[in-house]
Amino acid sequence: MKKILIIEDDESVRSELKTLLSNAGYQVILSEDYQNMLDFIIKTKPDLVLLDINIPYMNGEVLLKNLRRVSNIPVIMVTSKNTEIDEVLSMSYGADDYITKPYNPTILLLRIGAVLKRSEKVLADFLSYHDLVIDIKKGIVKNGEEEIILTKNEMIIFLYLYERMGSIVLRDELMTELWNNDEYINDNALTVNISRLRSKLRELGIDEAILTRKGQGYILV
Repeated sequence: MKKILIIEDDESVRSELKTLLSNAGYQVILSEDYQNMLDFIIKTKPDLVLLDINIPYMNGEVLLKNLRRVSNIPVIMVTSKNTEIDEVLSMSYGADDYITKPYNPTILLLRIGAVLKRSEKVLADFLSYHDLVIDIKKGIVKNGEEEIILTKNEMIIFLYLYERMGSIVLRDELMTELWNNDEYINDNALTVNISRLRSKLRELGIDEAILTRKGQGYILV
């Protein structure tokens, strides 16, 4: 079930959207902590964000601009304004679509479906981890303007840990995964690769991302 985060400070509109999306089969996420909304988006990892321009603390366009520095989560701007300037700004900041109030519920659902469908291929090539964006095809990890290149082995290890985030991954599992990708390494080489991956994540501001469980393996936290 796809998760959609509604960022809307008008309670009646928020309730209307929640009902519409829930009835359409989406899991709806709500939050009124507008001051920490960027952190909330990264933490909950929605499949799509419906973002109103006029929200407290910062307008939606600024929030979108900040979000785009760390994530490619699809965003549809929802606003009562109906000017070309708002549309141009929203799209230039990275919005995937734009719809004005009062909106036609059927059209909104169609646009959500279209954006989700378009984003499936794009998101398959990117991951978000804390403040980082991982470009899988290019083997690049970014934090804002900073970026570091991962080796093939480092990317394989990271992806395997990412898919099992929060759980212990045995060293033997990682070595088998590397062998399955035609990358034969011995036990010492795995230790070196883990150490280098930790170091690169640390350079981008993520300390203690990979924890060691002595005699067992590793956990991506």
